[in-house]
Amino acid sequence: VAGLGNYGLWGTRHSVGMEVLDRLARQLAVAESWRVDKQCCADVALATAHGLELVLLKPRRFMNLNGLSVASAAEIYSFGPEDIYLVHDDLDKALGKVAIKLGGSARGHNGVQSCISALHSNEMTRLRVGIGRP
Repeated sequence: VAGLGNYGLWGTRHSVGMEVLDRLARQLAVAESWRVDKQCCADVALATAHGLELVLLKPRRFMNLNGLSVASAAEIYSFGPEDIYLVHDDLDKALGKVAIKLGGSARGHNGVQSCISALHSNEMTRLRVGIGRP
């Protein structure tokens, strides 16, 4: 599960994917286990939920390069694009509204486009979190 955003720019709408992962880590009681993984240039926490082993990932890059971290983690942990969930902001959804999307285009989202390019696939499931238009 990769939370897309601009690392270090906490509290901004475009980093909502990382904030969702922080909340998920708290709910799964792994919030204290985030560690820097230099191989994939990301913060990583391992968790288990409903019998599934999860790798929570917050890329330590700017949004338009998030895919490099996601692709590196996919290689390290032996995941295919179909195993990856991207959590990212969506300007076209009202603030706080969410939608799940399987595959398709990036719809202008630089972080998603970076993941599609780095993984050579658009098969990732996406949790789109509405941030509204300013």
